[in-house]
Amino acid sequence: QVQLVESGGGSVQPGRSLRLSCAVSGSIFSIYAMAWYRQAPGKQRELVATITSGGSTNYADSVTGRFTISRDNAKNTVYLQMNSLKPEDTAVYYCNRIPGRSWRDWGQGTQVIVSS
Repeated sequence: QVQLVESGGGSVQPGRSLRLSCAVSGSIFSIYAMAWYRQAPGKQRELVATITSGGSTNYADSVTGRFTISRDNAKNTVYLQMNSLKPEDTAVYYCNRIPGRSWRDWGQGTQVIVSS
């Protein structure tokens, strides 16, 4: 059974940075394209960034140039470096495989609050 454990969230002021981590266990991590998602209060979960097994990345328009997704296959971990944070980045952040391939069970997520 796959387990996803997100961490690194917190409460920060606009313009600051956070680095999220997602540890994956119970599956062969290195072969899968992975993604970060977020869900703001009252909104549907949205795709933030993706990374292929080979390291190619894609980003939502809203975070392009500010967020960077990366992975460490030796540690079964995917990261999301978030710079120049904005209040609209406030959400619970989750990792999973890319859309259409997601594991059934999601992690608990990590809360990010951006506020002055």
